Amino acid sequence: MALFMKLHSSLPNSICTSMLLRLMLFLIVSCKTEAILKIPPNVLFPAVLVFGDSIVDTGNNNENIQTAARCNFLPYGVDFEGGIPTGRFSNGKVPSDLVVEELGIKEFLPAYLDPNLQPSDLATGVCFASGGAGYDPLTSQITAAIPLSGQVDMFTEYIGKLKELVGENRTNFILANSFFVVVLGSNDISNAYFLLRIRQLQYDVHAYTDFLVTSASNFLKEIYQLGARRIGVFSVPPIGCVPFQRTVAGGIARECVKEYNEAVELFNSKLSMEADSLNQNLPNSRIVYMDIYYPLLDIIANNQKYGYEVGDRGCCGTGKLEVSFLCNYLESTCPNVMDYVFWDSFHPTEALYRKLVPPVLQKYMYKFQ
Repeated sequence: MALFMKLHSSLPNSICTSMLLRLMLFLIVSCKTEAILKIPPNVLFPAVLVFGDSIVDTGNNNENIQTAARCNFLPYGVDFEGGIPTGRFSNGKVPSDLVVEELGIKEFLPAYLDPNLQPSDLATGVCFASGGAGYDPLTSQITAAIPLSGQVDMFTEYIGKLKELVGENRTNFILANSFFVVVLGSNDISNAYFLLRIRQLQYDVHAYTDFLVTSASNFLKEIYQLGARRIGVFSVPPIGCVPFQRTVAGGIARECVKEYNEAVELFNSKLSMEADSLNQNLPNSRIVYMDIYYPLLDIIANNQKYGYEVGDRGCCGTGKLEVSFLCNYLESTCPNVMDYVFWDSFHPTEALYRKLVPPVLQKYMYKFQ
């Protein structure tokens, strides 16, 4: 800082301001949290950038007035910092936050559209995800979510802002070394295909999963062209076992819906193969398929073994149908959220995410070398 002050008197104000901003940014970025994961010694993640749906949305839908897929009201966020609802579809933190926390980058990942977003956050990562989005453009239209193309537009805008902030060379370094997270596909299979059956008019399940994989592949190529290199592509979870689907299609006993899970397994197997293919054909890429389907299925099926009393209902209301606006301050919540796998009828609790996300990250971390 003393060196900066010495130079201050001999440089134009505009240059001084730019230098001061970059110095402050460097100091802020240097003050990271301690990494929890065991990261290979030659791997550095300067930032985390997330694309996806409500599982990872940290508040972008708050600024999307067209969608009803919002949760910026209690009881959502009751266990987040200060008990304030932020637009995260859970009682507390979501996987986006846990990734940056586990990597020792920062405490939580802000939404790109957050009106209070600080310039310093750009260099360490933001979230572009939107609740209700999917690989299929129609899926996002159904809920008026920010489509994947819109999330890419935000990413492109982000790159421009980052260049203004830290310069082109540093921007290229951040993009090449950051951890990109992609979490999509649940709404495609759950809503566009099975619940509303719109896509069943055009595709059987094999053709539709092919369509989704093609869309996913095109998206991954697009962000690769924009500079992404280390990309973790998360599988679709066992959506047939979420409380809402059990209630709607699981029969009187509210069993896991086998047909839904079989479609997910089919899609996941194709997505895994496509990720491997892209990884081999895109130079310097580390595109890694990351399975959460089977770990989560095991927790749901054997919830008591993992310390949960309830695995087939959410904590909010009856836990069978309540989600988004149906889960509101008029609805009661469970006495102890730590006993529940699910927060509402679609989304897990922070406690579940904390049990699921770190082991999955650790399992695949070596592949990003």
